[in-house]
Amino acid sequence: MKRLLNASFIYMLLGVTSGLFYREFTKMNGFPEGKFTQLGLAHTHLLTLGFIVLLIVLGLEKIFGISRSPKLFAWFFWLYNAGVVLTSAMLIWHGSLTVLGQQSNHMIAGIAGIGHILITAGMIVFFVALRRAVLRREPAAAAAASEVTAEFDRLSE
Repeated sequence: MKRLLNASFIYMLLGVTSGLFYREFTKMNGFPEGKFTQLGLAHTHLLTLGFIVLLIVLGLEKIFGISRSPKLFAWFFWLYNAGVVLTSAMLIWHGSLTVLGQQSNHMIAGIAGIGHILITAGMIVFFVALRRAVLRREPAAAAAASEVTAEFDRLSE
């Protein structure tokens, strides 16, 4: 859980910093306000996919103990984070080239695509681990519900 909390915090810092970079870099280079650049997308990708998603995963970990499948959880964590970092780095690179008036190339798009594939693979592995954790927990939850129902019945007699 500490790893998820730390990663989420780092993404929050990176997301806020990339937003500041976007604002200042475009102003410094006289980039027209309102004109599209992928620098703004890096800001939102880091905050949403990094900060917010990992906080949600942290909550699910607390409830279901997803990391009790350590291999699946490790695969999710590293695939997903590699994808977010790779995708965001390509957004920053492409966006910076746009602001500087330079052409991007297909390599940047291809690497960003690999980043998106890694994110997708990480999410698939996450859902496999989550499903296992939920199914593992269901018998315990059903037993607890039966106890509550039995106690309620006893008290209402």
